[in-house]
Amino acid sequence: MTTVLSFLFVLGVLVFVHELGHFLAARRVGIRVLVFSLGFGPKLLKTKRGDTEYCISVIPLGGYVKMAGESAEEPRTGAPDEFMSKSKWERFQVLIMGPVMNLALAVVVLAFVLAQGAQVPAYQDEPPVVGAVTPGGPADISGIRPGDRILTVAGQDVPTWDKFFVEILTRPKRDVPVTLVRSGETIAVTIHPTAETRYEIGDAGILPDSTPIIQSVIPNDPADKAGVKAEDLVLAVNGQRVASRKQLVDAISASPSRAVDLTLKRNGSELHLSVTPELRTNRGMIGVTITEPTKTFKPGPWEALKLSVERNIEGSGLIFRTLGGLFVGETSFKQLQGPVAIAQLSGESAQIGWAALFSLMATLSLNLGLLNLFPIPMLDGGHILIMALEGIARRDFSMQVKEKMLLAGFVLILMLMVTVIYNDLTRISWLERLMPWRN
Repeated sequence: MTTVLSFLFVLGVLVFVHELGHFLAARRVGIRVLVFSLGFGPKLLKTKRGDTEYCISVIPLGGYVKMAGESAEEPRTGAPDEFMSKSKWERFQVLIMGPVMNLALAVVVLAFVLAQGAQVPAYQDEPPVVGAVTPGGPADISGIRPGDRILTVAGQDVPTWDKFFVEILTRPKRDVPVTLVRSGETIAVTIHPTAETRYEIGDAGILPDSTPIIQSVIPNDPADKAGVKAEDLVLAVNGQRVASRKQLVDAISASPSRAVDLTLKRNGSELHLSVTPELRTNRGMIGVTITEPTKTFKPGPWEALKLSVERNIEGSGLIFRTLGGLFVGETSFKQLQGPVAIAQLSGESAQIGWAALFSLMATLSLNLGLLNLFPIPMLDGGHILIMALEGIARRDFSMQVKEKMLLAGFVLILMLMVTVIYNDLTRISWLERLMPWRN
């Protein structure tokens, strides 16, 4: 139920804001609006005020604003309040305002989330100096070592860990050129990131140097009996340096019923404790919660707005790069997500908290705004393109030409929808088992 309600909330806000942009622009230039609908299909609730019928329809995957004289199928009277009676500039304003409202929503919502502050990893804005590599992982195979400073990924500068992870996550199962500095020498290597999680996020097996911290100890569990205390820093397991929470968890999980030597740092002094993990749920556990160093992030209102604009610009670049990668084979089509995946993400984000849910809303609003500007017939950008071409030709295209362009756009959108829905279905384990070609 949480997933459904979260999905309907997020989608409802995005659609409402988008259609509100069209509606307000239409009313401003004097176009008569006949219907303002959230959803498609049969109408569940409706009311009429003035010339406009406001309604909620049964299929919640979108919405629409119907304007007088807008559709090619309906008769036109030539009345001044019809869509086609307005100048191209006025029609452009109506079409552009839907995507613009989504882009504005992305900035405002993300700024609000950022202004609340958060605890973020301490290494996030630091240079990507390798703390550890996953044994047998892509970086290990490529010869990357702890202490290497990553300079570029696929030709893109990566001054921080945040930038590094962004460049890697969009390139799973691809050969990716990486340049690094080792002992003052610049070295070029190629890594082949693995695809992790059901969304096939690229993972290079490179970990920051982020010493794990014991956050709490469960009384009478192995760690407590061995003398481990909260706020201890874990430096090594069996003499092997651990540079991340993941490394520590993996090392303990792999040693059920076998004593491990923990090198800890407490009050500035190092000590060794022997702990024997207990076998629980098929892995070793010692009864602790583990965290990593964090820092407080709390910008003021204007700084939050500035950061929001910067992050949305960066996000826009990532979206364009991802879409461009689809055409050149650099990005997997499996990374595309449809309604089912968005619903799953909405539910997961809602369980984490409102900040995560609103961050997801900002991301989806940015995607919706940008995608609607693409010059594909049927989308707002496609209609704008047709008007621009008519302006260049200094004549309106015939209805037959426009219908063919819209049909081409419909086919493209349909192919995209089939792809994302297929991707969504393959992420549902019991459905994937019914697909023999996936097994």
